[in-house]
Amino acid sequence: MPYTVGPVLPAGTLARTPQPVLPTGEGLLLRPWRLEDAPAVHAAFQDPVMHQWHIRAADSEEEVAGWIRDWRAAWEEERAVQWAVVDSGTDELLGRVALRSIQLDEGVAEVAYWTTRGARGRGVAPRATVALARWALDEIGFHRLELHHATANEASCRVAVKAGFTLEGTKRSACLHPDGWHDMHVHARVQGD
Repeated sequence: MPYTVGPVLPAGTLARTPQPVLPTGEGLLLRPWRLEDAPAVHAAFQDPVMHQWHIRAADSEEEVAGWIRDWRAAWEEERAVQWAVVDSGTDELLGRVALRSIQLDEGVAEVAYWTTRGARGRGVAPRATVALARWALDEIGFHRLELHHATANEASCRVAVKAGFTLEGTKRSACLHPDGWHDMHVHARVQGD
């Protein structure tokens, strides 16, 4: 049975070119991950705050190197795009932003982020998320970006709002964290926002 509409983004939209480096213009740079980032990512995941809001733990730098290899391969497979968020002057790792659950046909993806302990409270996550959203919506042509976070994670909610993601509602008991089931806020940005 034929479809009545074509894909929003055709296959190959991402993989036909190398993953770009995205400057924020505000002292941050979004760049593809490198294997030499593994020690900094491992250190970031030793922070108890990461364990509160992320279901993944990092037991070793070797394990994290495997994540980085997967993150890099995900670009070629057009299933996710992961960037290291670094200081543009020093290349110090400050966090990560990503598009997950990419659906090119629908022009939809989910935004995710985290920051290192030392980067929190400095506007790193909102600035990186704005740069990612501009690239995805304006340059690539995604139609909708969604962002989900636990309703109890007030800091993540502030990031979403500062980055221009409208709160659309709450998914009840939608994500299992180490301390139990959490309700999740759903935010989104669409082309033209």
